[in-house]
Amino acid sequence: MDSLPDAILQYILSNLTAARDVAACNCVSKRWKESTDSVTSIVFPRNSFESIMETDHSDTIIRKMISSSRRLEKLVVYSPFTSKGLASWMMHVSSSLRLLELRMDNLASEEVIVEGPLKLDCIGVAKNLETLRLWGVLMMSPPKWDMFPNLRCLEIVGARTDDSALCHALRACPNLSNLLLLACEGVKSISIDLPYLEHCKLDFYGPGNSLLALTSPRLVSLDVQGCSWIRVPETRFLKNLSISSVSTGRVYMVDFNNLSSLEALSIRGVQWCWDAICMILQQARDVKHLFMKVEFTGNEALQPFPEIDFVEFFNNHPKLQTFDIHGAMFAALCQKNSLKKLETGFAIPYLEEVVITVRSPLNAEQKMNTLESLLKYARGLKRMVIKILQMKSNHSSADDFCDDICKFRHMNEHLVQIE
Repeated sequence: MDSLPDAILQYILSNLTAARDVAACNCVSKRWKESTDSVTSIVFPRNSFESIMETDHSDTIIRKMISSSRRLEKLVVYSPFTSKGLASWMMHVSSSLRLLELRMDNLASEEVIVEGPLKLDCIGVAKNLETLRLWGVLMMSPPKWDMFPNLRCLEIVGARTDDSALCHALRACPNLSNLLLLACEGVKSISIDLPYLEHCKLDFYGPGNSLLALTSPRLVSLDVQGCSWIRVPETRFLKNLSISSVSTGRVYMVDFNNLSSLEALSIRGVQWCWDAICMILQQARDVKHLFMKVEFTGNEALQPFPEIDFVEFFNNHPKLQTFDIHGAMFAALCQKNSLKKLETGFAIPYLEEVVITVRSPLNAEQKMNTLESLLKYARGLKRMVIKILQMKSNHSSADDFCDDICKFRHMNEHLVQIE
């Protein structure tokens, strides 16, 4: 290494990211220490300062390391730090920093909660950030952020916040294209207006009755959990949509103006209002990949699913290629016997893969008829998976139903498999 030209040595050392590696190279020689100023990315793992008892000391070490870099563009800190330490780092690297990832640990104790928001305020000076990731955030008051004009990706995992504070933070990031909010507690009603947003994942922790209004005309993918009312008026570019209710909540209303571009739809949860299911299925007529796992309907009390017309369902979704249906919804699809009155030419033209989860032997004959009809009318079918999950019955009908499924699999072993 001593014979290498300075430029090559700097190039090699500039690819270091682990803080321990950078620190070790600083100790090799004066030449190596001078060459590590080309490092553009530093990562401090959780255990970086296990032998140091005082957080102030680790703050000082981090500041010395990052201040030695000519142009630090990426800083990741999972080890403990104070708001005072963070402020000192930002003074050195705010102009060059492009990616910042911090484990805030604001929720650990009452003592930390008192100083927590100051950490958020310190981030505001890094106005050239393009990516910001925060873990364990307390945001009960609006952070003192002016504007992040270049920020494209914001990710917050584990947060305690309220509607006004979160809205204020999002308004400081008007040009986001990627937004991820996971396990965010305290959100009741939020309106998000981000004209350049393309990918959005929202997980609101709590009773599951949050209200969401999202206006993003460029939206391509949306994943929402924990909302009972969802309104997204501009969705002409939306291709992937996933909506989940939490165990204690239910989905009452979904309002999407245009789902003509939708390719993949997933609806999950213990309980959905039947009107919400009908609305989303009606709006997603051209969907290609459909996943349905909802146990009950009903606005308040848990209610079973009404009958779903097999023929009408597939006629209304003619472009389906993959179909994953679970338990109660599969049972509902089998109950309304429209198969005896098929119009001439009925077919499921593009269906290639079906995954069916069966949990009960009730209405076994209708269910077997539905399985046989899927094979008969989906002539392009390449794979059918039947999952038998926690079938609860002491009656011989459960054994008979399992025997029928095994026979069905044996007769169509080139297509059907059982899990």
